[in-house]
Amino acid sequence: MKQNSNKRVQQLINGLLIVIVVIVAGWLSTQYKFESDWTYGNSNTLTASSQKLMQTLEDPITMLVFDYPSSANRQTATAWAARYQRFKADFKLAFVDPSAQPARAKEFNIGSAGEVVLEYQGRHENLQQLSEQAITGALQRLTDSGEYNVLFLDGHGERNMLAGPGTTQNDMALFAEALTGKGLKVQPLNLVKTPSVPDNTSVLVIASPTQTLLEGEVKLINDYLDRGGNLLWLTDPDAPDIEAVAKKLGIRWQNGAVIFPNYALLGSPSPAVYFATDYPPNPITRDFRDATAFPLVRSVTSDADAQTVGWTAQPLVQTDAQSWLETGKLDGPVELDTKAGDVAGPLTLGLSLTRPRKSEDGKPASMQRVVVFGDSDFLADANLNVLGNRQLGLNIVQWLAERDNQLNIDVPKAPDTVLRLPGWAFWVIGVGYTALLPLLLLLFGVLRWHVRRRQ
Repeated sequence: MKQNSNKRVQQLINGLLIVIVVIVAGWLSTQYKFESDWTYGNSNTLTASSQKLMQTLEDPITMLVFDYPSSANRQTATAWAARYQRFKADFKLAFVDPSAQPARAKEFNIGSAGEVVLEYQGRHENLQQLSEQAITGALQRLTDSGEYNVLFLDGHGERNMLAGPGTTQNDMALFAEALTGKGLKVQPLNLVKTPSVPDNTSVLVIASPTQTLLEGEVKLINDYLDRGGNLLWLTDPDAPDIEAVAKKLGIRWQNGAVIFPNYALLGSPSPAVYFATDYPPNPITRDFRDATAFPLVRSVTSDADAQTVGWTAQPLVQTDAQSWLETGKLDGPVELDTKAGDVAGPLTLGLSLTRPRKSEDGKPASMQRVVVFGDSDFLADANLNVLGNRQLGLNIVQWLAERDNQLNIDVPKAPDTVLRLPGWAFWVIGVGYTALLPLLLLLFGVLRWHVRRRQ
């Protein structure tokens, strides 16, 4: 009897302890939060770029979802908002029924149910679909209300930045598209048709012309520099030099191709593709950690003329001491031969140049910015998404456009999670699951029945 009584008391205590543990666990779950994303590529977590952007936005963000109450899109929008709310508490989500509030839908020019509006600092942008690229890209554009015009020099065999039937992998249509996605307005500029660089130009891009510029065009570019304009000059080995512009900037291009000696160890087919991993101190590459690849890149130096005209030069990308500038042919084995004109490393592949602009009263104002780079291939469609090329290119143009707060904020496309199988694979899977697997199970059952019957 006593033993039964002790057993009941012990059961009561165990039950009470379980209740206490459940209550404590429930309370702790309201005080502390732990989340872990085990999906492929952390697809349910914001990338570091989006997290960084959330830290820079001081004011509240509102996501308005114009959809019907029964729509499954509301769950999708809630999930996306939750990802951003983890890193920004005042990221607000609101649903609007377009049939119940047609005036509100008209106010935001809603074309169809499911459309989403992002609001920040009184500005808004409409999204047709939700993804991290779309949301973060829209927020980047909303954070800056200024107009930024990036003009690509055209008419001399430069790399084409307009997507179309004639676009090839050697053009820069994808890079122009990436710039547009960051809120920059990209347009071509033909100085023969329009004999001036517009005053509202944020960045003028010279993307490796293959033909010599007219003397008058060169003067227009130098006039633009004299007015304090920002410039990105990309060139390639053996490309025509614009000597008057180079002199204005105090730089000198070195003809040849930079050699990466350890190319075979990385599986690269050519020693003339240089892989950079370390970057000198420079505002463009601050917090930039990605490797970059530069096919057929030449080197550049800054001479005494740069200081004479007021420029301060900073290396942007440099090679290591094992590299060299090959001035001979690349159709066979290469080795450093200084007697033949080769230049030993380290070499500078790109430079950033700055100098103070002069205000009307003669006092220093903002800084004029220029970047010169001995390669344009790394931003071509064929190479843009190789390693960190895209991010470096975006950083360069964002810095030149004086949008320093946008550096290193770029969301790559989500990894492809779609399973694509050839036709025969579908037949194997279909027949396997609908016929072979049931047949094997049936045979296994019959075999087991037969064995047990004989026992």
